[in-house]
Amino acid sequence: MRDFHLPGRSAVYAANAMVATSHPIAVEVALGELRAGGNAVDAAIAGAVALGLGEPAMTGIGGDMFALVKPAGSEQVLGLNACGRAPAALSAEALRAKGWSEMDPDDANSVVVPGAIKGFDVLMAAHGTRGLAAAFAPTIKLAEEGMPVMPRPAFDWVRNPPRMTGAMARWYLPWGRAPRPGDLFRHQGQAEVLRRIGIEGAKGFYEGEVAEDMIASLNALGGTHTAEDFATVTADWVDPISGPYRGAELIELPPNTHGPTAILMARILEHFDIAAMDPFGAERAHLETEAAKLAYAVRDQAIGDPAAMTETLETLTGAPLAAKLAAMIDPEAALDPPADALGATLSDGAALQHKETIYITVVDRDRMAVSLIYSVYHDFGSCIASEKFGINFNNRAAGFTLKPGHPNEAGGGKRPMHTIIPAMLRQGGQVVMPFGVMGGGYQPHGHCRLISNMLDFGMDPQAAQDMPRLFYDGEFTRLENGYGADVWRSLSHKGHRVAARQVPLGGSQAIWIDHDRGMLIGGTDPRKDGLAHGY
Repeated sequence: MRDFHLPGRSAVYAANAMVATSHPIAVEVALGELRAGGNAVDAAIAGAVALGLGEPAMTGIGGDMFALVKPAGSEQVLGLNACGRAPAALSAEALRAKGWSEMDPDDANSVVVPGAIKGFDVLMAAHGTRGLAAAFAPTIKLAEEGMPVMPRPAFDWVRNPPRMTGAMARWYLPWGRAPRPGDLFRHQGQAEVLRRIGIEGAKGFYEGEVAEDMIASLNALGGTHTAEDFATVTADWVDPISGPYRGAELIELPPNTHGPTAILMARILEHFDIAAMDPFGAERAHLETEAAKLAYAVRDQAIGDPAAMTETLETLTGAPLAAKLAAMIDPEAALDPPADALGATLSDGAALQHKETIYITVVDRDRMAVSLIYSVYHDFGSCIASEKFGINFNNRAAGFTLKPGHPNEAGGGKRPMHTIIPAMLRQGGQVVMPFGVMGGGYQPHGHCRLISNMLDFGMDPQAAQDMPRLFYDGEFTRLENGYGADVWRSLSHKGHRVAARQVPLGGSQAIWIDHDRGMLIGGTDPRKDGLAHGY
């Protein structure tokens, strides 16, 4: 139980249904779908689309989406990959010939065809009940009448006006400046696009006038996107992958996500008695950092579009590799880059530490559970908006490398290595927690920290998210303010280059399903404005 003398919040309890996400209005939108008779899929889609309006630096309909779904009456978990692909004409060789050594996150060539809308359409058709028009209706109203800008979106918005020009500035800086908390954000273009999708389904986005606006806007800035690229978008059902941690099972999505990285890191950490450590102390902080370095080194060498990968998932998530890597960790000294962790060097992934995304989880009265994550990648993605409808494009192709022959080398029709990963936890054959940790490249590390907080230290979902975080970014081990000076000194003594985080590290949401008591227990990250709420 938390110390009620100190600032903080309690975990939320509800017997019927629960929503947890990072914006209070999106929570109310999702709960409204549940109260209207919708299920967890209806609610998750409704809340996610509202988040695109309420947190446009983090996500929007020009982005990608992934989901894990546990249907009612079943413990099977289904995976959905709604990541867009690079346009067919994208060529790493052509970009290198132009002098590029890496992808430019602000260039139209770093925009993949948005996959989220196709994902919402496929997810609703397979498991929803009320349809996209009902799910989108609250956000259409908010986009027309205005949605109050909350403190955390205002904090994220204020760093980006220098990147906003042309259509982006017209649609996302209507005040002529970054908004202040309480300013109303309206977006008539998005309202119209959502209305068309509600009537026509995904065709209303990927074909016709909306698609023509997106293609023309990208082509005018040097993009190679075509009508065929948009018309052939798919959202694909995939088999989730899983691995053990402390008697539980961590469930993730396979590549092109870095879900395997979370499983590998968890398996490395299982080799150590974390429960005997101070949860706030330097010993645990050092161990986590070293395990992350090693797991991410493997990621940076091996993960990309699955059609281009050469290593098997069994290798990347298996016990032999985890044992090999765990044996490399020195409890008293920070690792130098390993000579061989599938041939990777630790610096390869330093460009992938961006934090922008939203996450929402919903559990309904029938115990359908949804874990959904939805992103434009960097702050406001590419900071490119379509002219007529103001659709803000992702820059997810910035996740490609231009290294020849790499599994994640940029290429036409490929999906880039993707940082956003929804998750679930299973115990005793039952799903006990849908959860997610925002924070771009941090997410595998964040998954492991959250489940360790709960399984090693017995924290509830709220306390587990209140804990301070740290992350190795390829150069520095960066700590949030919650760590004490003794941790900084000890990590420095072990050889870490420690530095402060300029902004909080990501966000998170989780709902624990207490099957024995028929109770839902929710928590929400204090780094965001949201809440867990149920009835």
